[in-house]
Amino acid sequence: MPGPADHDETAPGPGSSGDASGSPGGTDAQDVTDTTGGADAMGGTDAHGGTDAEYSTHAPDAPAGTTTANAGTTPRASSPRGRTQIFVASTLYGAATLAAALDAGCFQPSGRRLLLVSNNAATPETAPPLDTMPGFQPLRSRFDRVLSWNDTISPYHPSGWAPRPDDVPLWERQLRLLWGLGDDDVEVVVESIQVNPALALAQLFPDAAVDVYADGLMSYGPTRNKIDALVGTRIRRLLHLDLVPGLRPLLLTEFGVEQRIVPTAAFTSVLAEVAAAVDDDVLPLRLSGAVPGKAGKAGETGKAGKAGETGKAGGPALLLGQYLSALDILTAEEEERLHVRMLRGVAALGHHHVVFKPHPTAPARWSRMLEKEAGELGLELTVLDTPVLAEVLYERMRPALVAGCFSTALLTAAAFYRLPVARTGTELLLERLSPYQNSNRVPVTIVDALLPDLDADSAVLRGATTPALLRSGEQLTDLVTAVGYAMQAQLHPGLRPVAERYLRDHLDGYTWRYFKRRRLTALGLPGAVPSQLAFLPRNPAVRRAVRRARTVQRRITGKRGRAR
Repeated sequence: MPGPADHDETAPGPGSSGDASGSPGGTDAQDVTDTTGGADAMGGTDAHGGTDAEYSTHAPDAPAGTTTANAGTTPRASSPRGRTQIFVASTLYGAATLAAALDAGCFQPSGRRLLLVSNNAATPETAPPLDTMPGFQPLRSRFDRVLSWNDTISPYHPSGWAPRPDDVPLWERQLRLLWGLGDDDVEVVVESIQVNPALALAQLFPDAAVDVYADGLMSYGPTRNKIDALVGTRIRRLLHLDLVPGLRPLLLTEFGVEQRIVPTAAFTSVLAEVAAAVDDDVLPLRLSGAVPGKAGKAGETGKAGKAGETGKAGGPALLLGQYLSALDILTAEEEERLHVRMLRGVAALGHHHVVFKPHPTAPARWSRMLEKEAGELGLELTVLDTPVLAEVLYERMRPALVAGCFSTALLTAAAFYRLPVARTGTELLLERLSPYQNSNRVPVTIVDALLPDLDADSAVLRGATTPALLRSGEQLTDLVTAVGYAMQAQLHPGLRPVAERYLRDHLDGYTWRYFKRRRLTALGLPGAVPSQLAFLPRNPAVRRAVRRARTVQRRITGKRGRAR
């Protein structure tokens, strides 16, 4: 089969909580060359080469008008066409979101429901797919089959492969045969529709209705890339978690997509199932038995009383790693110092037992550096080397404090489990994110504006047993709207009046961290460089002076960091 044309796409980065925020959703401006093969690239079967029986949970009878993977018969013209729903997931957090949406009745009944697992790690061979991770087993019952997208397009990477337009009919025919879809009406449910593999699946089934689910903070920001109208106009709904109550997502609003919240009670119930399915031998004994019998009933984990009880019981502090250096946001040394800063911050608050949950693909030397620092501080440090959801730890050990950078898991802890949370390093990230349109900007902005700083707000955090949020979701609306407009002004011209009003009324020494003067100047917004000084950014002498000043500033900052 002829190979597809090259595409430049944004490849989602490695992550354990869905997006760049649980784990970050991807690196911006990354060029990936697409290639495809012939029959070998289509030779995938059920996940990891299994048979239907191995992955079917209740194996419903095939609806009239469909074929099976082993039957090559053609359905009769008079038979009604069946419906197959294909759910695409790349993280266990995303699969849990889908399970919660199914439990809450967010999808119409269907003859078959297939879970298509995509391992988007930079090196999939070294990272476990979500269907092999501890806690997945309870989620399997929601689907009739579990399939592997990596096996289907092997040896190509899910984030870098897309079909050539001329090959779409051939690929659709092949996938219908391979997955036993027959002539069913297909519905596709994907995450991150603006990049592959979600975009590729939507293109491979050009007649399929598309639903998008968002399992992270990126849903509150604008769509990072302009989506082809042939795909965008087929998107019916955006399903998202209510991570920031009162704040509405900007994602896909340019297409007028209906927004639906996945009920919190359904999601926490699914997470309780996932946590209960994690064997005790997977987690250290100290963690799995930290609060015996306190996992709570389904739907009760969000009650403030639970968090208060466990906080007073002296649970450990939990540090969340994100591997930001893999996204070229920070250097490896800066991220190491960020983890040490978290450790010192929780120690200053009086915590003696600390649990560090590194990113699954993070270097082991980071953990060793933390262990050395913990020894000097006299802390008991536990490093988790098992890829489990942070929410499993919330259920099993009920931490007294959760600290991180801008992980989605911070908002999950605050909104769903009523646990005290703190951020660190967000101001540095707001400065480093480039270009301004980087899709991680809105998640970092939300966390920075909403959560207390681990160092600066220690008085608020000391002894806290519930989240000490700095603002409400409603109070964040205008800020997120202004940042979203500055990021994607062409997609959202109707947001300009709100952005102008916010910048006129609220732009001060603190809120400048969320904006760049160069970007405001390019869009002609309040706070821009005055027109009589507009020549300065283009003046060679001024540019050289600025570069020298920035070099000196970085050297001074580096020396201060090493001194600490």
